[in-house]
Amino acid sequence: MIPVEFDYKVPATLDEAVALLAGDLDGAKVLAGGHSLIPAMKLRLAQPQLLVDIARIKSLAYIREEGDQILIGATTTHYQLESSDLLKTVCPLLPDCARSIGDVQVRNKGTIGGSVAHSDPAGDWPAAVLALDAELVVVGTSGERTVKAENFFVDLLTTDLQPGEILREIRIKKPSGRFGHAYQKVPHPASGFAVVGVAVNLVLNDDGSCKSAGVGVTGVAVKAYRAKAVETALAGTNLDDNALATAVEHVCDGIDPSTDLYASGDYRRHLAKVHTRRAIQAAKARAK
Repeated sequence: MIPVEFDYKVPATLDEAVALLAGDLDGAKVLAGGHSLIPAMKLRLAQPQLLVDIARIKSLAYIREEGDQILIGATTTHYQLESSDLLKTVCPLLPDCARSIGDVQVRNKGTIGGSVAHSDPAGDWPAAVLALDAELVVVGTSGERTVKAENFFVDLLTTDLQPGEILREIRIKKPSGRFGHAYQKVPHPASGFAVVGVAVNLVLNDDGSCKSAGVGVTGVAVKAYRAKAVETALAGTNLDDNALATAVEHVCDGIDPSTDLYASGDYRRHLAKVHTRRAIQAAKARAK
């Protein structure tokens, strides 16, 4: 349980952090909250030669409105998101998701950017950013680029981040009109990670029918994914029991649910249907 020897740098700015990574593309790793990287290092599953600690770069921790968007810095902690009065009003899915993560200690130290960039198949934040159709801003020596959330999560613990790039910001379009959000999760009793987690971003018409839906799912497959078949099935319906029963049957379309020591693929498929229904019902009840 002792990691291999490594160097440790604490850059003062994002530019300095990018330069440090560029100097060792193969051996350097970014450290934010450290809840995923440090255990992997202790088990020697990860053996970085250099840790670049960005947690103290103050310019990367913020939650603010800009036009019709909500901007969230990568090192914003789970607790800051959970306790944000702004988000409770304009994007309650984020506080709802944050409060389900780990325990108080984890929420005080862990960061949204670290979770998203790690792309754990049972991580909570990927489901939320997918449901909200977020954009992820990454920066490297070649400059800055923006990636849609649905294109960011590539595979198991793999994202669209290229060597030397750092996730800088998450951008979410502010929900408008009559909307409701919800996150439903079955936590693993030991780790707190999602056995299954479903995030729903629901927008209703004036008559209460579904104008649009965003559904992000985590814990089921090797990466979080957007359940577009469920979204399509919900659109235009009045979200009654029959409509929900039909829609949730599609939550695993095109997906091969994972089997592990805790849950079989069939059990995960069942949980995904149950909690997709519950998340939609909760989002509908919260719509204003």
